Amino acid sequence: MTVYEHILHHKQASHKMLAVLIDPEKPLHLQREQLADVDWILVGGSTGEISDEFMDSVRSIASCPILLFPGNHRQFHPKADALLMLSLLNATDSEWLVGQSIRVARQVAQSGIEVIPMGYILVDGGRVSSVERVSHTQPMDQRDIDRIVDMAIAAELMGKKLIYLEAGSGAQNPVQIDVIRAVKKWIHVPLIVGGGIGDKRDMRRGWDAGADIVVIGNYFENHPESIPEFCHARR
Repeated sequence: MTVYEHILHHKQASHKMLAVLIDPEKPLHLQREQLADVDWILVGGSTGEISDEFMDSVRSIASCPILLFPGNHRQFHPKADALLMLSLLNATDSEWLVGQSIRVARQVAQSGIEVIPMGYILVDGGRVSSVERVSHTQPMDQRDIDRIVDMAIAAELMGKKLIYLEAGSGAQNPVQIDVIRAVKKWIHVPLIVGGGIGDKRDMRRGWDAGADIVVIGNYFENHPESIPEFCHARR
């Protein structure tokens, strides 16, 4: 069974999934037992590269599949289980819509890695995110729900297999419940939500609103010991 088939299986079984985001530019302080009940590990950041040493370190503690969540073409690594090939849908620069994927396309094709096309929508989380700084993308106002929904629908119609609503790393305001519900109502592919989730209430609210996968990065960087507690909270 492929990684994507696993995601679909969990979605159909209404199993709410938790992913831990690991930034290759930051020290790795996680332990294998802390990740025992995590569904997915996402590796990526807005800048930098992923070294062999870093990937081997992640693999040594991984109790679940590792998905690349690259911020640029230099963050491709063939040792991952799958690649989230993302397109930043509200980017005004084609480099972030498709340009970065073109730069790494031949390398990805030759690697044989599983590729999961993903529509990525940056929404306003209350502060300037790394994605906004690097890509110069204006985040979507979370009150503009119709526009966000239209982007998600268009992404699915164009063949994207996942939709990711992103409020930005360290966001003051996570993706709002009304936004998640509206997008979930219109799409059929799995929905991922991330950015600014710093407690179990925010995590559960994301799931209850319709997110199939909730991604947490910054909070777990500072509180890795809390990961099992978050995993247990979904039961």
